[in-house]
Amino acid sequence: MKKRIGIGRAHSKIILMGEHAVVYGYPAIALPLKNIEVECRIKSAEQPLAFDFYDPLSTAIYAALDYLGKINEDTIGYDIKSQVPQKRGMGSSAAVSIAAIRAVFDYYDQPLEDNCLEILVNQAEIIAHNNPSGLDAKTCLSDTAIKFIRNIGFTELELNLNAFLIIADTGIHGHTREAVVKVAQFEEINLPYLAHLGELTAAAEKHIAAKDLMGLGQDMTEAHSCLQKIAVSIRLADYLVQEALQAGALGAKLSGGGLGGCIIALAEDAGQAQHIEQKLKEKGALHTWIEKL
Repeated sequence: MKKRIGIGRAHSKIILMGEHAVVYGYPAIALPLKNIEVECRIKSAEQPLAFDFYDPLSTAIYAALDYLGKINEDTIGYDIKSQVPQKRGMGSSAAVSIAAIRAVFDYYDQPLEDNCLEILVNQAEIIAHNNPSGLDAKTCLSDTAIKFIRNIGFTELELNLNAFLIIADTGIHGHTREAVVKVAQFEEINLPYLAHLGELTAAAEKHIAAKDLMGLGQDMTEAHSCLQKIAVSIRLADYLVQEALQAGALGAKLSGGGLGGCIIALAEDAGQAQHIEQKLKEKGALHTWIEKL
């Protein structure tokens, strides 16, 4: 039995703390961005779908069809609507994969268990990205914050801060692989800063548990200083961080792999968040979003 249209949705994510240090065994904390979504619609089509295995959407649809035994059975097409910009550290690839797999299962009116969805998403991510950590997929599948430690795994974190996070897009593609290689090339010099990033992430986890917004904000701003010192930030990101702080943010930092991408800023209430968002728009942010924590 098939539906006329299968619909799947997913939300995006952002790294709060721990980028780059996570590669060296320190924790990272990622947040689901529930208001920034992707929607995929699967429908019948006259022409067979051409699979591009460098494209996360294609690999996700293929993984879902293969699991259901439908690879050569039907001709289908898709429409995708995404609020998530690509290559900004917001989990665009994982979110698209999740939405597409959900849409395929919905089209064929088949149940989809959470563990099966996660397996299929990770299959698609492995094809598209070779060796992903799984953090993007895990966070885009989650309604709660996620702590990740390499070779140890994932832990859910309760996040009930009654605060707001502003995400501001520099408009410049991030370059995670290049940034990781750049940090590794100067590993000996960078290790103290990476260790301090790990310490700040551990401190942030404690501040989150204690609902200490000032402490968390200070952790974020100090983390940005470390990211500058390992040379993964860019001038516009640094500028937007300073503008956010001057506009009253409790803390602000680069988020994600760097050499582009987004910055994030912490605000204690909705009014302050809107003020900071407006300032960042005026100062050159291409897109902005506000997420309640």
